[in-house]
Amino acid sequence: MNVQSRIEKSAPAHTEHFDVVIAGAGISGVGAAYHLTTQMRGTSFVVLETQETFGGTWTTHKYPGIRSDSDLHTFGYRFKPWTSAPIATAAEILSYMGEVIEENGLARHIRYRHTIDAASWSSTDKLWTIDATRTDTGEHVRFTTNFFWMCQGYYKHSEGYTPEWPEMASFKGQIVHPQKWPDHLDIKGKRIVVIGSGATAATLVPAIANDAEHVTMLQRSPTWFRTGRNVIEIAEQLRKLQIDETWIHEITRKQILFEQDAFTKRTFRDPEGVKKDLLTAVRAYLGQDFDIATHFTPSYRPWRQRIAFIPDGDLFQSIKSGKSSVVTDEIERFIESGILLKSGKILEADIIVTATGFHLSAQGDIDFSIDGKPLTFADTVTYRGMMFTGVPNLVWVFGYFRASWTLRVDLVADFVCRLLKHMKETGVSQVTPALRPEDHNMPLLPWIDQENFNPGYMMRGMHLLPKRGDKPEWQHNQDYWAEKDEFPKIDLRDRAFVYG
Repeated sequence: MNVQSRIEKSAPAHTEHFDVVIAGAGISGVGAAYHLTTQMRGTSFVVLETQETFGGTWTTHKYPGIRSDSDLHTFGYRFKPWTSAPIATAAEILSYMGEVIEENGLARHIRYRHTIDAASWSSTDKLWTIDATRTDTGEHVRFTTNFFWMCQGYYKHSEGYTPEWPEMASFKGQIVHPQKWPDHLDIKGKRIVVIGSGATAATLVPAIANDAEHVTMLQRSPTWFRTGRNVIEIAEQLRKLQIDETWIHEITRKQILFEQDAFTKRTFRDPEGVKKDLLTAVRAYLGQDFDIATHFTPSYRPWRQRIAFIPDGDLFQSIKSGKSSVVTDEIERFIESGILLKSGKILEADIIVTATGFHLSAQGDIDFSIDGKPLTFADTVTYRGMMFTGVPNLVWVFGYFRASWTLRVDLVADFVCRLLKHMKETGVSQVTPALRPEDHNMPLLPWIDQENFNPGYMMRGMHLLPKRGDKPEWQHNQDYWAEKDEFPKIDLRDRAFVYG
């Protein structure tokens, strides 16, 4: 039975209406709720969250050592100072988010255990109808809303991505994906192979190495990493001077963003110099005799994929100590005792962890329709990576690759609040992005240029994402340093917005 049939069969007796419905109570949804509360007083809204509590990624992912891979001074919200070490654990991030919810009275707006099944727009009523299921009771519930704010992220929370390698079923041990880490997995004294070399693998390996017999990070190709102390010097200095935390937060954010902007520009202007600096930092931990050329020298330019920060070089310290190791090779097939590599080498394992990424989800597993016709986001063109041609009264939060995700949460929230105020002031109830006359011969391209940014999850799921154009209005340019100035200047009277 498809979603629509199930909804019609179990249609609820009661429908609740809100000015805004927010999908998801993760870092984006909580931020959206805050901005509505402070910038749009009197606006009715509800946050619908599938999980039993807030947090999104920081709740659903429970693998050992889970932490941020960008600093919390910028991953945290602009309106609430972050006062601890810049690279934070999931528990610290959840505590921070909990304070935001409590301090701003957001809990009363959040409905947990509510999975959104379908969202249908009616041009006649100028409303979205949101159908959801309560996971605790199985009850079907319905909401109508003037505006739908998608803050559910961009990957499936229900399952991670694991490639199908030959003869996986022959392995006699346990295969685990970090996104579904078992609550009571016994790693004590076990031989563990972690497949992958991204931020998850780099976090997981040192976190489990002390308990395991040995941990091997198996990678098909190397990844760029940055290292450094888990501290921001300017923040610590200002605290010594007893400067107010609000000032420290603002100054530290500006310092970090200035340095990030300079680093990002340098990766384009002087990629060889950046490579040299990154490898020098790795060599400082692993020594001159370690084969850095094979294991930590990627073939791609820095920042074509996300660069994870390794606080205090813990991954490299673990490798240096001998508690873990790195192997760069490809998988031939699984065997009873582990993995046979294409080189002929065998990696013996009791547990194999597939830190191989996730499934992209552009629509959040929601069955969308407009005036009874199914909506496929891949058939639309994005307006600045947050709205879509032909889709009324909807905004999607998609953060940054080269800067903290939450920076865009704040920018998009400011835009949404300004847009809602403009619509109220002008007496309109519908806004739909549309290509202007001057845009109709514009080439339509994939969501992002793979020469610019090309991680595996993006390449696997590119066909699911909206198209982009070759003009600033019709793309998500991934440039916070430009967008922080551009977003406040967006002309809401531009012909890209069709009101009704």
